[in-house]
Amino acid sequence: MQSNAYWFGLPKHLIWGFVAIAIFMAGDGFEMAFLSRHITDMGFTASQSAVVFTCYGLAAALAAWASGVVAELITPQRAMMIGFVLWIVMHALFMSLGLGMRNYPLMVLFYGIRGLAYPLFIYSFMLMLVQVLPRERLAAATGWFWAMYSVGIGVVGSYLPSLIIPSMGETGTLWLAIAWVACGGILAFFSLRNVPVDRSRVNLPLRDKMSEMSRAVTILFTNQHVFYACLIRIINTLSLFGFAIIMPLLFVDRLGFTISEWLQIWAVFFFVTIFTNIFWGITGERIGWIRQVRWFGCLGMAISSLAFYYLPVYAGHNFWVAMIPAVMLGIFVAAFVPMTAVFPTLEPQHKGAAISIYNLSAGMSNFVAPAIASVLLPFFDIVGVVWAYTGLYLFAGVLTFIIRVPQPNHGALRSASGAAPVINSQ
Repeated sequence: MQSNAYWFGLPKHLIWGFVAIAIFMAGDGFEMAFLSRHITDMGFTASQSAVVFTCYGLAAALAAWASGVVAELITPQRAMMIGFVLWIVMHALFMSLGLGMRNYPLMVLFYGIRGLAYPLFIYSFMLMLVQVLPRERLAAATGWFWAMYSVGIGVVGSYLPSLIIPSMGETGTLWLAIAWVACGGILAFFSLRNVPVDRSRVNLPLRDKMSEMSRAVTILFTNQHVFYACLIRIINTLSLFGFAIIMPLLFVDRLGFTISEWLQIWAVFFFVTIFTNIFWGITGERIGWIRQVRWFGCLGMAISSLAFYYLPVYAGHNFWVAMIPAVMLGIFVAAFVPMTAVFPTLEPQHKGAAISIYNLSAGMSNFVAPAIASVLLPFFDIVGVVWAYTGLYLFAGVLTFIIRVPQPNHGALRSASGAAPVINSQ
């Protein structure tokens, strides 16, 4: 595809798909930074609240794992629509029968099932990118993917609730999320339905489809570098998912920030990632994927995670000081963007299964982060959770010295003359 079909790495023919991701994730993210505290305000304990998110994260991990292969077997467009409808139905049940009736088992049940929906929607679109874009364009395009994700779940999903909660209340804000998700799902349906995706596996016999599904597990054990990449990707967003749960307890309950101030701080973090996702997606193709992940992703996130706790504790209720670690986190969490391109590069003959492993890793992060919080909070408080995340980022940095990935260097996979790719495994 010619270079004029891209704008700073953004494939123009898929632009409305990227917009749909942003709108959908805005609705999905409405509750992200205040639902944990909303549940505790209803009389449930912090650990019970963490369990709700842990079950949600487990379901998201399972859906994320399956989404790559499922999308390959039924087409990404159909998989996205299944995720869209499932989200609407389960959120309505969670609001009416779970939160509405203050029924804890139903809260866990319906919010958990809703966790199956968003990975199926967004990661099926990611498989579409893998199928229709050339490999040398993939890292930059996925940078845009995560930028749109950040626009939705972080900026709109955090900042807009901070403005409307005072007038609509937290319950009204949660109901409003359905309208945003509906707009994103409808836009995706009409804008992506004619995209020519790979349909070679759609008509496979059921036995072959089951074999391909199982490959999304066996690859972990047959390709050690995929396994290392999986661990690195799980660790990537621990602070993103974990801090959304534990930091309101610090900022609002202990340091005196209002819920609106906290939501604005969290929105700044995501606002920064809009630009850093694009920046790191392009930069990684020039300095090396793994080198970037090691020094800017792993080390940067270890430092940023500590700063997110210790700077506000030291400064107290100081809004502008609290912004500093939010910006730092937004800069360095995006340095992991090239990991999206790493997985299909490690398994080029089974891209759907490789993307399923990537998605499993991302979903497992959504599960592991609150699980760590729920286990450590009663014994080591918030600071113990922060140090646990920090230690895992350093562990991921060690793994980058072991993993070997063919990757672009100086922005090109192949010279203009058609010579062999230039790769850099470090």
